[in-house]
Amino acid sequence: MPDNPLAAVDPWDLVAEDYAASTISVMQPFALRAVELAGLADRPVPPRVVDIAAGPGTLSLPAAEYAERVEALDFSAPMIAQLENAVRAAGLGNVAARVGDGQALPYPDAEFDAGFSMFGLMFFPDRPRGFAELFRVLRPGGVAVVSSWAPIDRSTWMQMSWRALGSADPDIRPPAPNPAGLENPEVFEREMRTAGFERVSVVPHTVEMIFADAEELLGRLTRGIAPLELMRRSIGDGAMAARIEAMRSYLTEHYRPGSPLTTTAYLGVGHK
Repeated sequence: MPDNPLAAVDPWDLVAEDYAASTISVMQPFALRAVELAGLADRPVPPRVVDIAAGPGTLSLPAAEYAERVEALDFSAPMIAQLENAVRAAGLGNVAARVGDGQALPYPDAEFDAGFSMFGLMFFPDRPRGFAELFRVLRPGGVAVVSSWAPIDRSTWMQMSWRALGSADPDIRPPAPNPAGLENPEVFEREMRTAGFERVSVVPHTVEMIFADAEELLGRLTRGIAPLELMRRSIGDGAMAARIEAMRSYLTEHYRPGSPLTTTAYLGVGHK
């Protein structure tokens, strides 16, 4: 599979604190939908859960309400530190977090009743291996839910973001469609089935966001965003500050305060 800079740990390490603070309102609705699709609340016995590429715990914390135990893993130590802070703040005693590789899980076979990867496995250099590892650690009858962003044409939020970036630098273009990625539901389903999952379905879920003004939207588009951190490292702080100012001007002109923006993700559900 082609190299992806977001498959490396460095940008996620650098944005961990801001990511935890600023992205939860975008990510959490998808995590709550994933918990619902996995049926965690309906199980007669609290399940053992694994959360792969867990980030700051956007899924781990709500899953802990229903779980006997949640094992959370991420390759970024600062992300795990943010997760551990959130676990302590919530007073949870059934969440354990560790640094590790989602393509080589440090868990025995058939250990968990439910497994998740929210917007993480989609970046793995070897996605089939990630799906295979997720399948391996599930018990027979277990369920997995994995999420990936839908194409940009299904997200007015992402379109607004890329147009704002393009206003700062005309050489910046939105990402091209990637029919070989998980943004393609057929690929998503095929890769889960190839890993061994049965009764696979790929479910779209759309979240609507409303911002008080352009400044609030700008903060959401620029704070804790790993691709922008890569850009800043490439062009330098001064050039990045100029781009953000150009984005502010664009959003002030083109975003009507209080108007909704949407973003859509696919949630792949599979059973062992």
